[in-house]
Amino acid sequence: MSAEVVPFDWARMFLGDTPPLFLLEIVFRTTVIFGWLLLLLRFTGKRGLAQLSPLELAIVIGLGSAAGDPMFYPEVPLLHAMLVMAVVVGFQTLMARLVIRSERVETFMEGVPVELVRDGVLSGRALSASNLSREDLFERLRAQGVRQLGEVQRAYFEQDGNLTVFTHAQDAPPGLPVVPPWDLEPPRIVQPGEAVSGALACLGCGTTRDASGQQDAGALAACACGSDRFTSATTDPLAPPRPTGTSRPPGDHMDSG
Repeated sequence: MSAEVVPFDWARMFLGDTPPLFLLEIVFRTTVIFGWLLLLLRFTGKRGLAQLSPLELAIVIGLGSAAGDPMFYPEVPLLHAMLVMAVVVGFQTLMARLVIRSERVETFMEGVPVELVRDGVLSGRALSASNLSREDLFERLRAQGVRQLGEVQRAYFEQDGNLTVFTHAQDAPPGLPVVPPWDLEPPRIVQPGEAVSGALACLGCGTTRDASGQQDAGALAACACGSDRFTSATTDPLAPPRPTGTSRPPGDHMDSG
């Protein structure tokens, strides 16, 4: 192939061997592919975007491909690549203006924030809609210093894929521990027949209930989320175990075992 290429053949470099009308076809091809790319990226979910909106990610992919091929493929005319890049940038400018002017377009392109946690209870439906697992959420909460779900008043999965967390300023109620990571040290499950006391947290959604009046863990009704597994709620799962006979602070029901 290299023997057939005439270096600095300006007609080949800029126009190739295609008719001028092919430039119009390039505009059409670029518009179709760019629009299809935006649509696909919109449905990949915010988790995969990692702080880039679908429009921004489409720009990166489109410009990267258009700019890379003519750099080392002699059969790709420069004018064709330049036209593709101009159409991509023009399309991005148009979409950016539509996003600013139309809330419907903005919602379609970037989605809406999703509430994942409210008052220490996580929403399984919201997690599923956001393509997040419970472990994904707990990992993001730990990155922000959260030790147990009772600390969280609200947690929102934002449009850019970030997690915004609002916690109690002080005196957070006990909740489901998120540290240590459950893969390393799963929380202890309260077994049927075991005497229970204090607050228990549902392992499915984090809902807490006062089990002081229960004598048997097997008598506990299933949680509203459908889970029948509970663990001791705690205000600080990383607090060192207290010596036997030492009273616990009010509200702290961590099971050190």
